[in-house]
Amino acid sequence: MSEIVEKDIMDIIRELKERGLDYSDEVFLITGGAGFLGSWLSELLVKLGSKVICIDNLATGKLSFIKHLLNFDNFKFIKGDVTRGVPKIDTSYDYVIHMASRASPDDYMRYPVETALANALGAYYTLELVRKNDAVYLLTSTSEVYGDAEVVPTPETYWGRVNPIGVRACYDEGKRFSEALAMSYYREYGLDVRISRIFNSYGPRLRGDGAYGRVVTRFILQALENKPLTVHGDGLQTRSFTYVKDTILAHALLLKCERCRGEVINIGNNKETTIIELAKLILELTNSKSRIVYTKPREDDPRRRKPDISKARKLLSWNPQTSLREGLKKTIEWYRRGYK
Repeated sequence: MSEIVEKDIMDIIRELKERGLDYSDEVFLITGGAGFLGSWLSELLVKLGSKVICIDNLATGKLSFIKHLLNFDNFKFIKGDVTRGVPKIDTSYDYVIHMASRASPDDYMRYPVETALANALGAYYTLELVRKNDAVYLLTSTSEVYGDAEVVPTPETYWGRVNPIGVRACYDEGKRFSEALAMSYYREYGLDVRISRIFNSYGPRLRGDGAYGRVVTRFILQALENKPLTVHGDGLQTRSFTYVKDTILAHALLLKCERCRGEVINIGNNKETTIIELAKLILELTNSKSRIVYTKPREDDPRRRKPDISKARKLLSWNPQTSLREGLKKTIEWYRRGYK
């Protein structure tokens, strides 16, 4: 395992302990637990003494992200597809976290049906499991539910501006449906539901291969190989880049937040960065000879992303602490070591 990840995980553990939060001996089910964010959360909870059951079909997750966890008695991996239900295990759960979904535009536009079903059916099956176990339910949603937002910074109260039949709808509307279903279970059955809307997380374990590459990893790998950095459109579109350590800390806090039942919370960086600024910073940090080239804009690509995080500050006492420069340095180092 990369010492970069291990150090960040230990930093999170120290902060959680300083806040007096205890996760030991609790049982967690995580769908998508071998993915980018899922593997970080699985590892954190295992090292906090929780029992973690990870379900992943490895469509975008990687066994190498969690292989070292198989040595822990409190971790169990099941290869399974949540669109077909949750495998029956003779245990009861304290928490169910539904994270399973393709999240890269290149990837989910290639597999739109699988993406929509992972969100819709995955939410249904996990919510039914929560109803039987009287567990806490955490749904990881996305800033993409806002679509091409007309309100920036964007608060959780904004309803969104999404093309329901566009090429991104499988993901955007899949997440919107899973949110609606989760809140329906909250209202009809009284389930303890909380929803995070995640903005552009990046860091070690974010896959950079051709089938899954996202903007941060694509730029880093192109720069390290001295290949042109491909910018979709004019590069003036903005994103909210949040280093993975900050994202995972926020979710660990959300799990234990007594005031967060039935709440939806933005998890992201309130600093807005253009794609061209990102490209130039990566070129600087990698000392690359690559040039920037512009390609055709992506269909329905949002122009701006910037969250209003006042709710996260109030309910979680959380702020992103890692600067983009610092987070990119760690991520670049991870890729320099040959991880993908």
